[in-house]
Amino acid sequence: MGRNLIETIMGAVVLAVAGFFLAFAWRHAGMEEVKGYSLTAHFAGIGGLETGADVRINGIKVGTVANQSLDPVSYNAVVTLTIAQDIRLPADTTATIAAEGLLGGKYIKLIPGRAKDRLPDGGQLAKTKDYKSIEEMVGELIFLATADAPRAPAPAAPMPPAPAAPAQ
Repeated sequence: MGRNLIETIMGAVVLAVAGFFLAFAWRHAGMEEVKGYSLTAHFAGIGGLETGADVRINGIKVGTVANQSLDPVSYNAVVTLTIAQDIRLPADTTATIAAEGLLGGKYIKLIPGRAKDRLPDGGQLAKTKDYKSIEEMVGELIFLATADAPRAPAPAAPMPPAPAAPAQ
């Protein structure tokens, strides 16, 4: 009976420590949803951006991607962002979809402008840059390298040999 009690207590201690580490990681990972105001942005391509992805300014999380939908008229992706209440973005802010690396996740990178007007709750980011995958960038690079390459001139026809001078 004493052995079962010790094993039960040790199991409870292990579970409590695991729960503590899980709570600590959740709190410090920044995975909680940001409370704030809503903005929308239209993109021609979002390249695998997921709901819940970060919205960052200079690498600092200021919001999350709340929703994604398709505009039935233009067929553009409409991304709804939730931005922290204390971050009031200028009206000329640019939204770009960026990647955390070759295999990393996607996030929205905001580049604040210099306008005095601020985006209201429910406003729209007018300036956006679409996501370009590595395959698209390599394809463009190859196209540019082959399209602008100077063409070698066609070889000239060989000249007939000059007549020999008469011997004296």
